[in-house]
Amino acid sequence: MPRMLDLVKASALPSHQMMSASKGALRLPADEMLEILVYIAEHNKIFGESARMTLAGWDEASSREAAANPKIAAEILNYWLSPKNIRPALLPIMIENPAVSNTKLGGLATTLKKELLDVLIASPRIRNSQQLLQDLITNHDLNGTQAARVRALLTGERVMEEPLIEEEKHASVGETAPKPTPKPAQNASETLLQAEPRVNPTQSTDVQTTSAKPDSEESENIPAIDPEADAALTHFLTEHAKEIASQPEKPFHPIGGIHEDTVAMEEPVPITIVAAAASAGAAPADMPPTGRPQVPHKSAAKLDGDKRDSVLQKISKLDIKGRIQLAMKGTKEERAILVRDGTKIIALAVLDSPKITDGEVEKFAGQKNVLEAVLRAIPMKRRFAKNYAIVRALVFNPRTPLDVALGLMKNLLVADLKNLSGNKEVAETVRKLALRMFRQKHEAANKK
Repeated sequence: MPRMLDLVKASALPSHQMMSASKGALRLPADEMLEILVYIAEHNKIFGESARMTLAGWDEASSREAAANPKIAAEILNYWLSPKNIRPALLPIMIENPAVSNTKLGGLATTLKKELLDVLIASPRIRNSQQLLQDLITNHDLNGTQAARVRALLTGERVMEEPLIEEEKHASVGETAPKPTPKPAQNASETLLQAEPRVNPTQSTDVQTTSAKPDSEESENIPAIDPEADAALTHFLTEHAKEIASQPEKPFHPIGGIHEDTVAMEEPVPITIVAAAASAGAAPADMPPTGRPQVPHKSAAKLDGDKRDSVLQKISKLDIKGRIQLAMKGTKEERAILVRDGTKIIALAVLDSPKITDGEVEKFAGQKNVLEAVLRAIPMKRRFAKNYAIVRALVFNPRTPLDVALGLMKNLLVADLKNLSGNKEVAETVRKLALRMFRQKHEAANKK
């Protein structure tokens, strides 16, 4: 009896069975079903798009098992290693799979972009291969830190951040070490003082005095005693010691530019609502008796602007550790600014803050001016993944990575799936899958 894949290749299956195959609905072992899906996605013009959507949303546990299997069909690995189909969760597993050739990895090393390069640099297989490291060093998307790490691995030298790790741990975290007198963890006000940049001796004495002590606002915003925040901060600094040590002087550079408004303002009353309310003889709740929407007084708006400028100035003076402290212990306004920090470790620290609320995270999940790493990290935290409003905001955000959005869509309600299917901002794959899921859920509801 011929294998199902052979029948698919020979176009010997009726259209309804091909449709089932493109949806992964055949009763076959996972490896065989994946091989069929890859073939349809690559070679069938009619059912290819359906197969690609099925592969993009394939169960992660099953995908990981397949990616680690050295006997898996080469076509499956090649499909998942294609730049347009890469799933970040599977990449580290596939790199170590002996079924993936060094030639294939060399091609990836020269072409991969952005954060995926960190996955390659961290791979034991890449680190132990001079040829793969040579391929990797030619990648034009390596940043300065990544390039330095690869060069150190090529020359056999100690990676540059390693000597700093112990120093950073003992200076900031107070981790117990074989040294005679390890330094205890500092409170927030002490560390913020040390995080201030050194003042040039040519500057005025007034400037030195200002930077040498926290003002009343800073002391109020970051309480010196906060056991929960202190514990979270210590854990975060310990867990990310290498990354922090590798870029201690990286300045604050927000995604979208420093002048972009970062504070959630009250939304204006839509004109259509105002008109409808006026015709009904009533005024919206946010409108005064005159029937005109309230507009903030110019002086009040100026004060808000001055306050934001003050916060931005304070943040711009801090180094990485100082900004991490502020992300953990600062105010809502400071978190709203720091989550847009172009340094990934700072933005992720905001999500680890014990003070952050679900409402804040919902706003972050819908923002287009945050790093993709933030949008990817939000659903990784169980508390946020259980909040429907956050999940919905992530799926509707066109900046959310495709694999994350596809994985979260199954949690959406029917009405939201319908709206998503008509949302022109999100990827076409998301819209098509939303339409398919909407029809399936709608039909299932009608049958009850």
